[in-house]
Amino acid sequence: MPGQRKRKRRQQELQQRTATRFAADAGRWEVLVETQDQSELRAHMRRLRAEPEQIDWSMTRVDTLCGRLVEPTTHRLSVFVPATAAVSAEDNERTTRQP
Repeated sequence: MPGQRKRKRRQQELQQRTATRFAADAGRWEVLVETQDQSELRAHMRRLRAEPEQIDWSMTRVDTLCGRLVEPTTHRLSVFVPATAAVSAEDNERTTRQP
């Protein structure tokens, strides 16, 4: 098929950039909402989209933790917080708390 090699190479490059961008030492995933009701998750996402201050949707992740008989299925919306932003926020908290 024409273009298949080029398309495959582009997909691999995108996967590699994504893996590098969200590596463990690059930051952490912060949970915004965790619920067992999928409609509640969708409603929360609609509220986030409607807010004037938009989040970067390319840095979000929706996890569906499949349940069994003991635990029900859980849906989790997380946002990636880069390490530099996390460190600076923690430093700001420390400096404001100290007299």
